Amino acid sequence: MSDRQPQNAPAATALRVADLPQNAATPFEFAPDAKALGKIAAEMGVDALRKLRFKGEIRGTGQKDWRLTADLGFTVVQPCVVTLEPVTSRVDVKIERTFLAGFQEEFGEDEEVEMPEDDTVEPLGSHIDPYEVMLESLALNLPQYPRKDGAALGESVHTEPGVAPMRDEDTRPFAGLAALKDQLENKG
Repeated sequence: MSDRQPQNAPAATALRVADLPQNAATPFEFAPDAKALGKIAAEMGVDALRKLRFKGEIRGTGQKDWRLTADLGFTVVQPCVVTLEPVTSRVDVKIERTFLAGFQEEFGEDEEVEMPEDDTVEPLGSHIDPYEVMLESLALNLPQYPRKDGAALGESVHTEPGVAPMRDEDTRPFAGLAALKDQLENKG
C-alpha cells in the first residue's frame, strides 16, 4: 500500500478552506520526528536535518482571502562547497503567504507563467496545506553555498607553455588602467 495520496486528493495536512473560521485564527504546528526528518533531508538533497519546526496560523483577510503566517526554524547539515566537509547551519525565518480568491496567473504566448512581483501571493484553492508551505519554505531557505569557517578557494592558474598566465588580479576592472598608467609614467 502506497503512502501517496490519489493525484487530486488533498494531503492529510491540508485544511479545507470552507471549514476555516473567518473571524478567528486557525493555529498549526509541525515538528517532524527523526524518520520524517530523514525523508525530508533526502528529498531536499542535504546530508541531514536535525531539527525542523513550523508554527503559525491561518487567518481570514477581507471577504474571501486568507493569510498564513509562521515561524520556520531548522538545523541542516550540508557539505561545504570548498572542502566537502559537513557544515551545520541554523536558520530561523518568518514565513508569510497570502491566498487570494481572485488571483489569476497570467500566461504569455508560449504558456509561460509571469511571476508576480509579490512572491508571497498564491491562488486560493479549496484547501490550504501548511505542511506543503513548510516544505517549500525549507527548500527556499536552505543555505545555497555552505562554507566551513576558514575554507577558501585557492587560485588555479592554467595556460599553454610559454604564455604568461592570467591571474584573478588581472581580471579586476582597473588592472588594465593601472598597467597603462605605469607604462605612460615610465616613458615620461
